[in-house]
Amino acid sequence: MDFWQRYRAIDARDTRFDGQFYTAVRTTGIYCRPSCPARTPKAGNVTFYETSAAAHDAGYRACKRCLPEAVPGTPAWNVRSDLAGRAMRLINDGVINRDGVEGLAARLGYSSRQLNRILSHELGAGPLSLARASRAQTARTLLVSTSMKAADVAFAAGFSSVRQFNETIAEVFAMTPSALRATARHQHAPARAAVSATALTLNLPYREPFDAGVFDFLAVRAIPGIEEGTSTSYARTLRLAHGDARFRVDYDADAQGREMTLTIGAVDLRDLASLLSRVRRLLDLDADPVAIDASLGDDPRLAASVAAAPGMRMPGAVDPQELLIRAMIGQQITVAAARTALVQLSESGSDSLVPADGLQRVFPTAPEIADAGYRLLRGPQRRIDAIRGAAEAMAAGGLDFGYGDDLAGLQAKLLPLPGVGPWTVGYVAMRVIGAPDVFLANDAAVRNGIRSLAQPTAKAADAPDTPTAGPLSPGPPSPDFREVSPWRSYATMHLWRAAAQAAARTKSARTRKTVPKKVTP
Repeated sequence: MDFWQRYRAIDARDTRFDGQFYTAVRTTGIYCRPSCPARTPKAGNVTFYETSAAAHDAGYRACKRCLPEAVPGTPAWNVRSDLAGRAMRLINDGVINRDGVEGLAARLGYSSRQLNRILSHELGAGPLSLARASRAQTARTLLVSTSMKAADVAFAAGFSSVRQFNETIAEVFAMTPSALRATARHQHAPARAAVSATALTLNLPYREPFDAGVFDFLAVRAIPGIEEGTSTSYARTLRLAHGDARFRVDYDADAQGREMTLTIGAVDLRDLASLLSRVRRLLDLDADPVAIDASLGDDPRLAASVAAAPGMRMPGAVDPQELLIRAMIGQQITVAAARTALVQLSESGSDSLVPADGLQRVFPTAPEIADAGYRLLRGPQRRIDAIRGAAEAMAAGGLDFGYGDDLAGLQAKLLPLPGVGPWTVGYVAMRVIGAPDVFLANDAAVRNGIRSLAQPTAKAADAPDTPTAGPLSPGPPSPDFREVSPWRSYATMHLWRAAAQAAARTKSARTRKTVPKKVTP
């Protein structure tokens, strides 16, 4: 977006752009979200920044009225596969908190000096400033959503000391932590009941519209004992850097504002920022659904599906290594068969340190799978050997991939593995790094979805014939859906949904045919 496109967005107070850029006003020294209800400033006094960290570094403080830190994250970090996008995904996952700037630079293959120079040029702030902004956002969320002690909030957000926490809050928000906590809305007070340092309840912001189909996607693939899902909730255990964690997400479409609530049953506070980031990636909460749907809706093959399910999300992954194993097991078999195999494999995992609510295990680690887990699998020996080989490579450290990779990097790392082909790499890219433009052309469900959407409806069949394409017509749509690029991953999600609905209709029709007719005596 150029300056005037952004200025029109703030003049319209368009909430769709909250988190995608920040508006700083020189005469007030304040930066805001685009939808801030304050009077629109004069264009000559406005500077736009890509990140809140850039606004901090330029000497601006956050608006107390619109709270620009309380917005969904920018979807650009998934769309951008450049260094800036890869770095932001790792910073949001807490890499700087764990490994410092040197650790971040090493993961990206740059020196810390080069990394600082590139990020300052691209985003207006260096890695330390970006990490500080991320910590401030996490701290604000905890202050207004929980009754955690300020010292616990400081360390959970990633600050190295309470003094650093107090100074950052004062600098960013021009408020003390106590004053910032007092800004919480009164209606949220009951949700801020006394909690322990490892049991929290938070609201997750996201951009409307939101299609809850992502919960169905996760539910049908859930492994009992590790995961649990319904059409409006998802819960699971997982391992993080400092220990096991357990969380649950509930979506209430009937509540005012369509609330999405994250309940963290247990987590080491040092892993809290990483957990928040991974849950947001899992549910694709930082996506821009309006822009995605506008592009997909222009394709006649997808228009009806987009209208029926606006705000389709692309499910992510809370553990990249786990996702690769699941993808390899799920190759060329049905979702139900893959789930059965994963249930068998899960028996090699260890018991969770935080069992509750029927979730008593964690997904087996790469060493556990390489050591004994592969023996629990059934099927072609070549596939079992391939899964064991991948697990051994991850266990030995020879295969290291994650949120900081791009599509080309994943291809270079994964394609040499036996049993890994383009489908597996594409699926991992969709779910691990959120690659938005992957189209799984050889996927059976994708082909079934295309056939399902191509079938004319009764209304279309009764409509009068339309003239044939003329010389000015755009021609037939491409089979790889290139017209909707860079959102072909979301097109894939719509095709999977269409295939599942078609299969359900076929099963229902077969059931009706086999039910014997009742004979009246």
